[in-house]
Amino acid sequence: MTERKSSNPIPDGHALAVEEAAPKLKRPSLYRVILINDDFTPMEFVVEILESVFAMERNKATRVMLEVHTKGKGICGTFTYDIAETKVAQVMGIAQQQQHPLLCTMEES
Repeated sequence: MTERKSSNPIPDGHALAVEEAAPKLKRPSLYRVILINDDFTPMEFVVEILESVFAMERNKATRVMLEVHTKGKGICGTFTYDIAETKVAQVMGIAQQQQHPLLCTMEES
């Protein structure tokens, strides 16, 4: 068996400096949390959800509620996956407790 020689031999007594490649960080995917309109959930309840779960001020919450009412759905915010999933679960839990059929979902942004 023959031994391969390196094309760039390192002279004796010298150390080879190896620099580790910096890890490439990727921004996490973002997800939109969306409320879906129905004919039974009161508008005021939707505004309260937007204020409590999404920390919206009354005027913004009212605008989003009207978007849900007139266009069939409205975006509540854009979050990382874990946060979006938590917000959806919070909305659905509160709606079920209050016996409202409000639907909340998420989609990749």
